[in-house]
Amino acid sequence: MKIGLIGLGKMGYNLALNMRDKGLDIGVYNRSKEPREEIKNEGVQTFDTIESLVDALESPKVVWIMVTAGPATEAIIEQVTPLLSPGDIIVDGGNSRFSDTLRRGDALEEKGIYFVDAGTSGGTDGARYGACMMVGGDEKAIAVLEPYFKVLNVEEGYLHCGKRGSGHYVKMVHNGIEYGMMQAVGEGLEIIRRSEFDVDFEKVANVWNHGSIIAGYLMQMTKQAFENNGMLEDIIPRIDALGEGQWTVEEAIRLGVSAPVITQSLFIRNASKDEGKFSDRVVAALRNEFGGHALHKR
Repeated sequence: MKIGLIGLGKMGYNLALNMRDKGLDIGVYNRSKEPREEIKNEGVQTFDTIESLVDALESPKVVWIMVTAGPATEAIIEQVTPLLSPGDIIVDGGNSRFSDTLRRGDALEEKGIYFVDAGTSGGTDGARYGACMMVGGDEKAIAVLEPYFKVLNVEEGYLHCGKRGSGHYVKMVHNGIEYGMMQAVGEGLEIIRRSEFDVDFEKVANVWNHGSIIAGYLMQMTKQAFENNGMLEDIIPRIDALGEGQWTVEEAIRLGVSAPVITQSLFIRNASKDEGKFSDRVVAALRNEFGGHALHKR
């Protein structure tokens, strides 16, 4: 077996199916049993323990982690590391903070284990059918992994950004930009909603996505958000922030870069307590459409 994937959340489950469809030799582990049973029924080989998964891998062993950034990722790395040998590879496909990636990579390098950061974009659909990955890591590890990256992503959707940490860094800034773009969509539709014009927002998002300068994936998701949730009346306009926007703003401050749009969009998320704000409902619905993030409803 070539790849052992750990974590069958929204992104990991879909990435595992993508790997299966691309003919990659994979096995998966998840702490809770239900996702393991579900994906087993879809023809993916599953393991009941991390130890049995890693033991089944060929050398160099590739362990691909798709769990929540922070303590969960840390715990998996600590559990996996003693099971690996020099030359083996750990891939962190989550949204880890780049400084954590650098620290973890340095510790693993002392043991001869490669650590590769693969910032993954495209939401759940991307993970399932073709993602966009921004990857950082040693050239020797990338040489082993590059065939996998190329088939799992859309054409031109994979980039080896550079040394370890660069993938998560570029993905962090990508997510900061995403904050600002979604906020602009929400604010624009708020302006239309408060005008004297009775406009169908689903149709507006649809026409904006055909030949318009602002056409694209987010506009497609905006259309789907209205299609699935009507005028969003049942959505509580609380917009969660998972860390990447804050990290981007902190980097902007550290580097002396003016980033008012990203900063303001982060502050708006922090302040999203006004349950009457339509723009916050739009952004909350958008996050649910492309990433499956929790949607708070009445």
